[in-house]
Amino acid sequence: MIHPGSRKGRDGAAPDEGTTTMAIAVNLEKALDKSYENASLDELLAAPPSALAGLTPAHDEILSGLGIKTIKDLGSNKYFAIAGVLVALSGKTG
Repeated sequence: MIHPGSRKGRDGAAPDEGTTTMAIAVNLEKALDKSYENASLDELLAAPPSALAGLTPAHDEILSGLGIKTIKDLGSNKYFAIAGVLVALSGKTG
């Protein structure tokens, strides 16, 4: 599980007065390769795409040809982002 919520800001200081923080827990157990189930968010973002359940090192090689070497690269790829938006919009038309 990933627990990114924290009472401290990026610099380690307490949040500014009047700000709101929200602790969240996300269970990604079925979405990750077993060896990455206890990884931190930063570790997951730096991990190869094969850290996602269903992808293999062979997929890593194919994706690296597109400049995608990490999960962060995969998630921020403009073509995958556009495809995701189009899929989301497809259920909203009518």
